[in-house]
Amino acid sequence: MSAYRTLDTLDANGRTVLLRVDLNVPMKDGKVTDATRIERAAPTILALSKKGAKVVVLSHFGRPKGERVADMSLAPIAQPLSDALGGVPVGFAEDCIGAPAEKAVTAMNAGDVLILENLRFHKGEEKNDAAFTKALAKLGDIYVNDAFATAHRAHASTEGLAHHLPAFAGLLMQAELEALGNALESPERPVVAVVGGAKVSTKLELLGNLLPKVDYLIIGGGMANTFLFAQGHEVGKSLAERDLADTARAIIAKAEQEGCTICLQTDCVVAAEFAAGAPSEVVPVSAVPGDKMILDAGPESVAAFAEVLRDSETLVWNGPLGAFEIPPFDAGTVALAKTAAELTDQGALLSVAGGGDTVAALVHAGVAGRFSYVSTAGGAFLEWLEGKTLPGVAALMTDK
Repeated sequence: MSAYRTLDTLDANGRTVLLRVDLNVPMKDGKVTDATRIERAAPTILALSKKGAKVVVLSHFGRPKGERVADMSLAPIAQPLSDALGGVPVGFAEDCIGAPAEKAVTAMNAGDVLILENLRFHKGEEKNDAAFTKALAKLGDIYVNDAFATAHRAHASTEGLAHHLPAFAGLLMQAELEALGNALESPERPVVAVVGGAKVSTKLELLGNLLPKVDYLIIGGGMANTFLFAQGHEVGKSLAERDLADTARAIIAKAEQEGCTICLQTDCVVAAEFAAGAPSEVVPVSAVPGDKMILDAGPESVAAFAEVLRDSETLVWNGPLGAFEIPPFDAGTVALAKTAAELTDQGALLSVAGGGDTVAALVHAGVAGRFSYVSTAGGAFLEWLEGKTLPGVAALMTDK
């Protein structure tokens, strides 16, 4: 990966830093229900404040589509952010540009923290409008991006500002880029990828990018059923894209050309319905009853997948092995996740995971905190896995 500037090289004393973070948190009745993103933003804010910077926090919230929407204001975030900062006071400006923002920034002292109102109250944010970007840039001396989760969008605050002010990566952005670089750009080999999900059609770009980069590819979830069907197995009532059988066979052929071993389940957990308490049984993939559906990888398969992890140095995980939301169809995902966590604890495996369902599955398994890195970036993580250039990251590069 090209070089980017980090906070280590930033002299921020007495300077105004425009810090882009992701404060788009779940809320109910005006209260934050999950402060994870706020807590992840805190270290960079504290680091800049301790350097003597005036820290001006930029973020979006929801999808107001360029209009002022009262329940999408960032005002209720100020106190939870202050709590995450250990009680450091957090000011709030009623707009992100213009007189309210300028007045609030001017009143700041070194070390102060201020949140500006929702960027997306202005259409210019998502349009990366030049005039809006200049109005933002006017407020600060330095730009720091700590919002990898929004790096796949070329918005004013994620891409535009980097062309107007000296640009740096925040601590969270730096950690994410280092973890991703270690996982696929310069990994310790062998590398194994676990890719699950409902449909092959949504993961074609991801699979195409991974095949030349990994040594093993474990395919799970509903998309595994399409591969099993492509190999001639009957999959009963299972979710499967039968019209993509040729595509699945082409992926298998490409994997062979690239020297990548595709790992598919040999046994599976089947049931007549996807419901809590539904009777289930373990059968070979060659004997799936016509009136049942595959809902998880079987124990023989999970044991084989675990051996692959033990033979590997690096793991990239995106997507569960089965329908983990309802027991007992979570067993395969939980067991393999625990194996990955144990190997990580032992220092035998670098484990990087991301994607909404993946994070939820690892939390469900109780091991999210034991992986080397778990990305909460969602779309940005997936686009990185697909090999796409992320505008917010590209804008930070010193050789841009």
